[in-house]
Amino acid sequence: MTIDPAQLYRDLGTTPVINASGNMTVLGGSRVSPKVQEAMVAANRHFVSMDDLLRTTGERIAELLDAEAAMVTPGCGAALALSSAACMSVGNPERMEQLPNVDGIPNRFLFQRRQHYHYERCLTIFGGQILMVGSEQGTSEEELEDAVTEQTAAIHYYASGDPDDTIQHLSDIQRIASRHGLPITVDAAYQVYPLQTMKNYAQATDCMIGFGAKYIGACNSTGILAGRKDLVEAAYAHSFIGFETSDFETLGRPLKLDRQEIVAVVVALEEWLTMDHDLRLAEHWRRADYIQEQLADTPHIATERHVEDNSLSNGVLVTVDESALGKSTPNVIKELKQGDPSIWVRGFNNRFRIAVAHLVEDEIDTVISRLKFILMA
Repeated sequence: MTIDPAQLYRDLGTTPVINASGNMTVLGGSRVSPKVQEAMVAANRHFVSMDDLLRTTGERIAELLDAEAAMVTPGCGAALALSSAACMSVGNPERMEQLPNVDGIPNRFLFQRRQHYHYERCLTIFGGQILMVGSEQGTSEEELEDAVTEQTAAIHYYASGDPDDTIQHLSDIQRIASRHGLPITVDAAYQVYPLQTMKNYAQATDCMIGFGAKYIGACNSTGILAGRKDLVEAAYAHSFIGFETSDFETLGRPLKLDRQEIVAVVVALEEWLTMDHDLRLAEHWRRADYIQEQLADTPHIATERHVEDNSLSNGVLVTVDESALGKSTPNVIKELKQGDPSIWVRGFNNRFRIAVAHLVEDEIDTVISRLKFILMA
């Protein structure tokens, strides 16, 4: 029996979504490629030693990224959580078993206040504590230096990709951390393109780097932790398989992975590192140009290409003349969501973006027709 993909979700009581937003966790993250999907189906045929699989795939990922070590994690958030546990306990079995009780354990992660963001809480799951340094106007090298105490476990860095001369960048933090013998945790979740950017982060000295594997076409539920070998090994000891196979009562048992997911990350990474990205981007612009052409005569809007620095969610930026239209941009976005299938776009002020990376051909025309209907109603 052939399964209707949209009806599958309707039968389960929810509405299928056309993803014109990009790689969003709340929408399922990614659409795996046929090759990745085929590998996951093949992996389902046999059972395997998960310890062996995690170790050998970690070695393969490290080889692909030229990193000291790597491992698959259940998302970038888990990579950060396991990183924090590793930084608080590396080389000390007693501390490994004591966590998340941090009495007598250095557990502070220095973080620049201007970089404050939603996902820093991942570092606190296993007992870490965020210590904000500096102000909303920036953080100086001296302020970071002065914040280092015996309670400091590491320095955290958010690789947002946004240019900002008021913060200390990773190379600056590496210099500071080196003077104090501290490791660095790095959230580089979506820094996967250009490819050399991903490799540069993975190879960063004394760092533990988390990537979201959904950005390279693996499952929404997966990530990569790469970096300094002894720290990755400590994170491995804290992982679900470390809990199951080692002699230590560690704490990452809830962060379980399936064998199909692990295989998917490796296959997706191999595919990501070898694909023709010029061709991938050309397809983005073919879709974007088509959308612009079809919307050219639509009143009360203006369109232009939207280019992302990491080229993951390129597409069309739509500017709305709200007064002429007689409705706000948030209302337009809301109306797009209310249909079946629901259409999700991201907006800000009087603009919204139609990301094209995850649109398939019939969805492109659905987005165009629904938008025209809303704008001309």
